[in-house]
Amino acid sequence: MIHIAVLLTCYNRKDKTIACLDSLFNCSLPENHNLNVFLVDDGSNDGTSEVVNSRYPDVHIIKGTGSLYWNRGMHLAWTTARKTTDFDYYLWLNDDTILLEQALEELLTCENIRKGQAIICGAISSSVTNKFTYGGRTKNDEEVIPNGKIQNCYTINGNCVLVNKEICFKVGFLDAIFPHAIGDYDYGLRSIKNGFELVTTRFFIGHCERNALLPKWCYNDTPLKERWTSLYSPLGNSHPKYFFIFENKHYGIFQAVKHYMTIHLRVLIPTLWK
Repeated sequence: MIHIAVLLTCYNRKDKTIACLDSLFNCSLPENHNLNVFLVDDGSNDGTSEVVNSRYPDVHIIKGTGSLYWNRGMHLAWTTARKTTDFDYYLWLNDDTILLEQALEELLTCENIRKGQAIICGAISSSVTNKFTYGGRTKNDEEVIPNGKIQNCYTINGNCVLVNKEICFKVGFLDAIFPHAIGDYDYGLRSIKNGFELVTTRFFIGHCERNALLPKWCYNDTPLKERWTSLYSPLGNSHPKYFFIFENKHYGIFQAVKHYMTIHLRVLIPTLWK
């Protein structure tokens, strides 16, 4: 039997979380594979845990501290799963992602083609436009659009990602130093440094809408105090401290210092950027 641990984290979006789980359990799966779901509920007060437990009682619900956000929540789900049993695969899944019926089979097929030497990143599209929203990107930050073939990429979004246990053993878990963003990019680059590849699925395997707005700190019409607060929020996507750690780790001190300065410059004068 092949055991797959599915890792999710959630906070106060009950309907999306349930829709994601519905799509997951509706996926086709080879008969010698089984799923174990580990869901971190990071302090939801909208009844998410109760509804999940009622609808899917086999889901392992892990109570968060209320301040974990995405990356640290996923780290907790992963480490909890790893202590439970010796899983063959770990599947990251964002709770706002809706999987298509063949999603898991496509991920596993790509895994078998690459013979366990690659992380498989699911290509995700908009349900409205059917255009790429999340998945793999090139070194030039260009979207890797599915073309019916497995394609290599340089960075990955964590919406739906399959990691086998050998990669987990060598690379480790998502780095809990990052609260919300950056952890998926960091894990992909760490995997490359450890001799593994990052590839995307041959086809789109799910839907998730892209956030239409940039963080508040990017907009000139946002008051300066709010821009500053937004920048240093875990949800700001480029928190200076964590972005500096990430860039220093992967690109060196000079780039890290440069972008530390330009991020703050953008907060002070957003009109410098279009």
